[in-house]
This record gives sequence, C-alpha cells and structure tokens, in this order.
Amino acid sequence: MPVSASRLPAGHAPGLPLTALAPMQDVTDLAFMRVIASYGAPDYFVTEFFRVHAQSRPERHILRSIDENATGRPVFAQLIGEDIHHLVRTATELLRHPVAGIDLNLGCPAPKVYKKNVGGGLLRDPAKINEILGALRPVIPGLLTVKMRIGFDGTDSFDRIVDIVNSHAVDLLSVHGRTVKEMYRSEVHYDFIARAAARSRCPVLANGNVTSATTAVRVLAETGTAGVMIGRHAIRNPWIFRQCREAFAGQPVTAPTLADVHDYISRLFEATRPPGIPEVAHVNKMKKYLNFVGQGVDPEGLFLRAMRRVQSAAELFAVCDEHLLTEPARRFADEPYPGVIARPNCETPDAASDGCSLEAITA
Repeated sequence: MPVSASRLPAGHAPGLPLTALAPMQDVTDLAFMRVIASYGAPDYFVTEFFRVHAQSRPERHILRSIDENATGRPVFAQLIGEDIHHLVRTATELLRHPVAGIDLNLGCPAPKVYKKNVGGGLLRDPAKINEILGALRPVIPGLLTVKMRIGFDGTDSFDRIVDIVNSHAVDLLSVHGRTVKEMYRSEVHYDFIARAAARSRCPVLANGNVTSATTAVRVLAETGTAGVMIGRHAIRNPWIFRQCREAFAGQPVTAPTLADVHDYISRLFEATRPPGIPEVAHVNKMKKYLNFVGQGVDPEGLFLRAMRRVQSAAELFAVCDEHLLTEPARRFADEPYPGVIARPNCETPDAASDGCSLEAITA
C-alpha cells in the first residue's frame, strides 16, 4: 500500500504544504545546499543525479551532499539510468548513506540524455518504467520517489505512467508540467499536474515556473498538490522557501532588499569556490547563478549586462556594489522582471535543472 504524506519529510513546518529544491546538475551540490539553507531551507533536497550504467560508481562529489549534509533537512539521492541491474546495485549502495530516500529521474529534457533512453527519454517506454520501478521498490524499504514530465513529445502515455507509479507504491511524485520536447519554452500545463494529483495514490509536488511564494499559493490552489518543487527560481531568490512557508501560514512574507542580495552573492562566491580554482574560472562559474539573480535586480537588465562582461572578482564585486548598494534598501523583485532573460552563453560552465544544461533551462 502507498504510504501517507505523514511519512514524508515534515521539515520546518509540519502541517503546511511541502517545499523541495529541485535537482539541478552542477548547481545543487553541498555548497549550494548550505547557502540555500542559511536563508530558509526547503523541507527537503534532491541531489544532482547519479549516472547509472555498467561502469558507474556513485560520484564522490554528489555523495558529499549526502554524507556532509548539515542543513537539518533530509536529502534524497536521485538516479538516472535504464539498466535495471545497475540501478538496483546503485540504489542499494546509496542506502548505506544517510539518504532520506531514492528518487528516479524521468524528466531530464536534454537531448544528450534522452537519446540514451534515460531521464525524460524513458517516458517513451512506459513498459520499461514499469520494470525499473518493479525492481527498485522491493530493495528500497524506505521512501521511493519519482520526478517526471507529462510526456515526451505528447501526453498520450501520461495516465498510464501515473498508474504505473501507483502500482509500485511510490511515496511521492513530482511533476514538471511540460513535455520533454517543450523543454522550458512553453507555458506550464498545470492542468496535467492537477490530473496527476487527482489520479495519484501518493502526494504530488507541482514543478515548473513556481516563481514566487504568491505563485506557489496559486499553483497549489489550481492543482490540489501536496506542495511545490522549485529549481531555478531558488537560484534567483534563496528566500523563496521561507517565503512560501510564510505565505502558506498566512504570515507576512519576508521582503529581501538589494543589500540582502549583495550578501547572498558574497556568501555564494565564497561557499562555491573550491580550492585551487583559477579566479577567472570561478568568476565565470558565478555567472551561471547571477544569470538568474539578475532577473530581479533591475527591469532594464543593466546588472546582467555588466555582470556578463567581468573577468575578475574585483570587477564582479564592483558591479555588485554599483547595482546593489547604491540603493541598498530597495526591495528585490518578487518576480523576475519581464523581458530580463537569463542568457546561458556568457562563458559559464553548464548548469542544470532536472540534470540538464543551462541551455535547456533558459532556451
């Protein structure tokens, strides 16, 4: 029998809708989780995906986000793959670590991923999903969760896949309301998330364009889900989970200022800088985060344009000082400014949502 929502992580606020940080490849590592937690952690985290194949072993840097987690929130380990034997092997190995549960990725829309019939590619093969979940469920005594999109290039198999999830007593289903082929370009189909919530025997989280606490409240009302999963908008606004809990409880919602954003950028810069990385490489790494942060700084995108040109830490913080400390008490925007786009190609390494590149997030 499926478990009730009472078995799921209660986190900071039992009785309120759940909040979760979406898994984002090259973003949701140990350092980022720690920074997010300092501003108001979600009820739970999900790791970057562990790639599973015949030669794979759980990546050490991802294991750190489990073994060294001191956020006070549970962490689920996400798997991506199609080889049933090695998915079972990897899940069994990960259960020796302090994971809250195992999550199966059925959502990544990156072509280099789905062409291997993993992630979102598996949505073309419901029978394979049935086999995978049928093999994983008996070896996972705790929580087994799934993150999926509403289909590959259409939604014909949507109900069937939700029924398969039901048949294997999955404990939580997170639904991103777009197909794989829609990437991040289309509107989110919240009606399909509501359809999943109505059909599913387990709690469902709504994922996709949850841009603010106000949006989260609206999405919950529209979909009837048990909570929300937020990815790129938590990069932009690390207060979003705290704000969601405040809004869910009918309390005044925290209103960060531009000075608070400056503090966030400074903290993120220090926390995510590994030993020995050249300064210019770390500055370029920071740009992948600031592409999102900049969407709430000014409506003209001036901060973003200036930030994309910097090559040193001194230049980066000069831009931050100019755009964030000239009017430090000015409120940081709750929603991204219309037309201010988080452009991926500014000399940054790949980052991800659902384990996919920034190109996928922002296309």
